Amino acid sequence: MDIEFNNSQPIYRQLRDRVVALILDGALKEGDPLPSVRNVAAEYRVNPLTVLKGYQELSGEGLVETMRGRGMFVKDGAKGLLLEAERKKFLEEEWPRVYATIERLGLSAKQLLAGQNGANGLGGMKEAR
Repeated sequence: MDIEFNNSQPIYRQLRDRVVALILDGALKEGDPLPSVRNVAAEYRVNPLTVLKGYQELSGEGLVETMRGRGMFVKDGAKGLLLEAERKKFLEEEWPRVYATIERLGLSAKQLLAGQNGANGLGGMKEAR
């Protein structure tokens, strides 16, 4: 679990967000164990209670479950729940800003799709205008 901490939000929240990203990316699948609290705390030099708090958030959201004596595991259906929640969050919080930028720059759908092709697509955007 690679992570670089920043000052924009608490470390436990950044740990929680990293686990969410791992689930959404498929690196952690339903039924997979989470790295142990002790290992994460030692690897990133953070307090084990900080790691536990991040894991407890995931548990409270119904994404992971504790199996006594075995650790924490990604619950069945976690990816579906996350996709639904993250899509809703994107559409409500991020999309309005992205859409406003698209409008402000006068970009067409064709130009945006061409931009997905990397540098070649970006060159095409200039020509398409």
